[in-house]
Amino acid sequence: MKKLRVLVLLHPDLMPPNSIRGYSKKEIHTWKTEFDVVSTLRANGHEVRPLGVQDELKTIRNEIEEWKPDIVFNLLEQFHGEAAYDQNVASYLELLRMPYTGCNPRGLMLSRGKDLAKKLVHYHRIPVPAFAVFPMRRKIRPKARLSYPLIVKSLSEDASLGIAQASVVDTDEKLIERVEFIHERIGTAAIAEQYIDGRELYVGVLGNDRVRVLPIWELEFGDLEYGGSRIATEKVKHDPDYQDRHDILQGPAEDLEPELESRIQRYAKRIYRALELEGYARIDFRLGMDGTPYFLEANPNPEIAKIEEFATAAEHAGIEYPELLNRILNLGLKRTH
Repeated sequence: MKKLRVLVLLHPDLMPPNSIRGYSKKEIHTWKTEFDVVSTLRANGHEVRPLGVQDELKTIRNEIEEWKPDIVFNLLEQFHGEAAYDQNVASYLELLRMPYTGCNPRGLMLSRGKDLAKKLVHYHRIPVPAFAVFPMRRKIRPKARLSYPLIVKSLSEDASLGIAQASVVDTDEKLIERVEFIHERIGTAAIAEQYIDGRELYVGVLGNDRVRVLPIWELEFGDLEYGGSRIATEKVKHDPDYQDRHDILQGPAEDLEPELESRIQRYAKRIYRALELEGYARIDFRLGMDGTPYFLEANPNPEIAKIEEFATAAEHAGIEYPELLNRILNLGLKRTH
């Protein structure tokens, strides 16, 4: 593709250095996506300018007016400290008529609320775990229609924020305690859904109107398989030392029957369209012991560091990392609205 001026939006605390030399594995893990994107785009021949954005839109406008980039590569996952505000940054870029990568505001909004996303997906005849929502500042009343065990999460936060072994509950008392934890510590409504004991599967989808579904990827829990619940806690997802200690790995999902593999990929494509996603997204499933793939959540603009599920699945499908980033740029340039 032709060489572009690319303005990369990221959180100021995640501004990557020019080199990883001298940094620990844990330090690199914090800004690995930002480093990989910026360094690879530069290696691809693009002129790249990272911009830290936290609580002021004017900085974006000033940079666009002064530098005149061809496209914005959007790596922001929050604005003003609120994850739900990421859609507003995308909306602002649209108002400026500025091409940008990743998902549109509507897709970000539809997928952000886990309850709304599950309702839309269920309407399209895709299995979802039974669930209930517990709003803040209301009395917590366990739901008789839900059977234990349940897993309790934030309704709107992602990145496994607030998820730990204590998130899986088997009594009314534990449910109330964990919902209170989400309300008080995370500051959002809580969702409690049926805990599905099974395999954790991720499916990457790339595209706008025409989409490509990547190979099914699996999170393997290592020695955690033999103690506690198999769930993607914050430590499992984001602590490299913990991952090494417990042999937690991710890779191609093996031993899936061809019909089941095809069905999961069809589900992923249908979910991507039902939630009006664009650019790239990761669709998370839980494969129950009875072979039923349950939709858990959709992650628009997921992490795309070289070592993360989306990029490794793309590489497995023959899309090398530099090509993947160029494809994402092209999708942003070709957005039809």
